[in-house]
Amino acid sequence: MTAPQATSHASDVGAGESDLPLLRAERIWNLRRFSGMNVSLAIATWAFLQGGAVALYVGAEAAIAAIVIGYGISTLLVALAPCVPGAKYGVEMYTGLRSVFGVVGAKVVMLVMTVLVMAAWTALLGIMFGHAVANVMDEIADTSLATSSVAIAVFALIAVAVAWVLLVGGPERVGKVGNIAAPVMIVITLGMLVLIFARTSWSEIAGAAPLYPMEDQHLAFMLAVELNVAGGLAWYPMIGNLARLTDTPRASFWSNAFGLFAASSVAAVVGVFAALALGSDDPTVWMIPLGGAVMGVAVLAFIAFANLTSMVAEAYSGISAIIGVSKKVRSIAWPVLSAVFLVPVVVICLFPESVYNNYGRFLSWVAILVAPMCGVQVVDYFVLRRARLSLRDLYLPPQQSAYGFWGGWNWVAFVAVALGALTYVALLHPVNYEPNSGFEYVGASIPALVVAGAVHWLGTHLVVRRSGRGGYRDERVG
Repeated sequence: MTAPQATSHASDVGAGESDLPLLRAERIWNLRRFSGMNVSLAIATWAFLQGGAVALYVGAEAAIAAIVIGYGISTLLVALAPCVPGAKYGVEMYTGLRSVFGVVGAKVVMLVMTVLVMAAWTALLGIMFGHAVANVMDEIADTSLATSSVAIAVFALIAVAVAWVLLVGGPERVGKVGNIAAPVMIVITLGMLVLIFARTSWSEIAGAAPLYPMEDQHLAFMLAVELNVAGGLAWYPMIGNLARLTDTPRASFWSNAFGLFAASSVAAVVGVFAALALGSDDPTVWMIPLGGAVMGVAVLAFIAFANLTSMVAEAYSGISAIIGVSKKVRSIAWPVLSAVFLVPVVVICLFPESVYNNYGRFLSWVAILVAPMCGVQVVDYFVLRRARLSLRDLYLPPQQSAYGFWGGWNWVAFVAVALGALTYVALLHPVNYEPNSGFEYVGASIPALVVAGAVHWLGTHLVVRRSGRGGYRDERVG
């Protein structure tokens, strides 16, 4: 069987609406444009929500340190894997992961990540949209929709419907929306900072206690750091798929530095200041007290629009992953496939408060899976394969591919992820978010990532390579 050819298919489908490798001419984002998209994704209410969550544990100065440390570590790892291999080869993220988990195993990983993580993130953004619109309506019409779960669910479902309309336009439309949202969100974030200090001095913010102070301040700081590590790692499934649309690996990597790390950190810090100044961790209630009725309503309305940008990007990335399941799935029309992906999003949006009020626990469940996966992929691609993949083997069936491992499954990689997840649970309980012994020194996500990477490295040397599987001895590019 011959290797699939990376011939131009832009005339048949939009760029990225196929699991075939993209040619450079088909990639729509350079460093500037992908940075703009990342900024628009980073500076949305989820970044402000992140800051509000950090303010639950620590004050302003400790929060700045926790955000820089946590985001700095996690966004660097996400920029390395899966962004660099996706941009280098133009392959969809889960197609690239066939070299790690096997041709069949990667599809299972994709389904779990898409249904449990990406759909949940898309729904969270829709619920944030609902909260923003409800606060706007309350101010304009003197209603009390912000306290109604039904109203918020209805607005969230409207956001899902609008996101579907934007999705039908493909990645070009996603990029155009991002180009509009990014600069305005930067202005809004900086404007919030000015308004905060117009009403509250730095000494007052710096002296403000956390919203829910803990006796053990060191433990509180580690919880704040962990929250930001998990928040940065949560970009892994979405940014990996978007990165294949960049024209060079360098553009993919540095766009994360400008967009995810810098913009997310600034927005989260502003969120911390707002939460401490106003005594609330909910970003959708900050704008009117800060800017007054007219300006506050305008800002809330635009933030709702920016959340749509993030929803579309998140959903597009998830749908791009689904395409790689089989030829039957690829034959489904893009609008229909988009609608199918949004079905679990709709279901989650029906329970808005259960999601919105448990943000930290939600991040914890994401990190249990993503942190070990990221560790395994970093070790596999950069250490074991020395940044080389065989495009041919990524697309061959299990019995013919070097990435077939054992019937299409690399059990070593799955064991590594499982042990990494167990490491996380041993340090931080994902249900009640209660830390266990040792967490105060090392956190949870980074140990899970390190354990998974180490187990994968060791298992590959002792089992996979000795069995002659996985293509580790003879990586080919082509």
